[in-house]
Amino acid sequence: MSTGSQTARRAVILGGTGMLGRAAAERLARAGWSVDVTGRTRGNLPPVLADLGVRFHAVERRDGEALAALLGSGTDLLIDALAYTAADARLLLPLLGDVGTTVMLSSKAVYVDAAGRHVNTAEGPSFDGPITEDHPTLAPGDMPHDSPEGYGPNKVAAEHVLLDSGTPATVIRASKVHGPGATRLREWVFARRVLDRRPAVLLAGGGTGIDHPTAAVNTAALIHCVADAPPGTRILNSADPDVPTGAQTARIVAGHFGHEWREVLLADDAPAGLGDHPWDARPGIVLDTSAASALGYTPVGTYAQTIAPSLDWLTTQPGSRFDADPYFEGFFDYAAEDRYLRAHPVS
Repeated sequence: MSTGSQTARRAVILGGTGMLGRAAAERLARAGWSVDVTGRTRGNLPPVLADLGVRFHAVERRDGEALAALLGSGTDLLIDALAYTAADARLLLPLLGDVGTTVMLSSKAVYVDAAGRHVNTAEGPSFDGPITEDHPTLAPGDMPHDSPEGYGPNKVAAEHVLLDSGTPATVIRASKVHGPGATRLREWVFARRVLDRRPAVLLAGGGTGIDHPTAAVNTAALIHCVADAPPGTRILNSADPDVPTGAQTARIVAGHFGHEWREVLLADDAPAGLGDHPWDARPGIVLDTSAASALGYTPVGTYAQTIAPSLDWLTTQPGSRFDADPYFEGFFDYAAEDRYLRAHPVS
C-alpha cells in the first residue's frame, strides 16, 4: 500500500467508466489520488478523467491474472462496480492481501419486506419505514444475475463473500442512482415529455409516490469518506439527503429546462397505467443513511442540486439511446393521456 506524504494514494476502480465508477474516479483524482480504472473501451473514458490523469486499462473483470497485474504490489483502495455474483467476489480474495480497503457497490434491491417482496418483484415491496443496513435481505443465490429474479440474490451472495473474507471491506447499497453516463437515466420519463413540449404531465397516485434517489456524486463522496476512515468491515446505505415525491421530481426536471406544464394529479381510480413513473412507490421506499453520516460522510447536495449535470448530459445523447430500452415501454402513451385530458378539461 502507498504510504508516505510524498506518494499519492492509489485507487483502482473496476468498471470505472460507468456512472458510479466515473464519479468516484473524478472525486478521488481531484483530491490528489492516483487513479486507475478498467473498462471495455478507452472511448468510454470521459475527457475530464483523462485530463485529471486517470489511467484507463482494458481489463476484463473476470480475468484474474489481469486483475492481479493491475492491482500490483499495493493498492490503497479497490472499488468494485462490477461484482454481480459470488464468483466475481471470490476471484478477488487472493488479490486483497495488499489492498488497504475494498468497496463493493451493491444495491437496495437486496432488501425484502415482511412478505419477501423486493423492488424487482411484480408486486412492489411494502416497507414499514426507512430501511437500515440490518434490514432483512434476500437469500444468497446463484442463478443468472442479469434478471429481475437473480440480480438481488446474486448481489447478496457477492456481499457475503467479501464481508466474510476477513479483509477490510465495505458494501455500499445505493438506490435509483442518477448521474452522467447512466445506461438508464429514469428522468427520461419526464425529460422526454419536456423535449416533446407536452402541455401537461399526468401523475399516478396524485404524484405522492417516492423511491429514494442516489446521486452518483453522493456515492462518490461516501466512497471517499470510507477511504479516509480506519479500515473495517461494514455495510452502508447510500442515498440523497432528500426524498422528492414523483410530483416534485417532475417539477425539478421541468424547471431545469424552463418548461411549464399543468400537473394532473390522478386519483387511484384513474385508468391503469396512466401517469406511471419510476418513482411511484406507495408506500414509499426510503433508505436510512445515518450509518454513513456517523462515519463522517457529508453529501455533495440534494437531488435538485445534483440532478442538473445528468439532465444536461441527457440532452447530448440521442433519444433513441433511451427509447430503445424496454424499461421505458409504456411510459409514453401520449394518445391515452390526450384522451384523458380531453375528457377532463380544466374547469
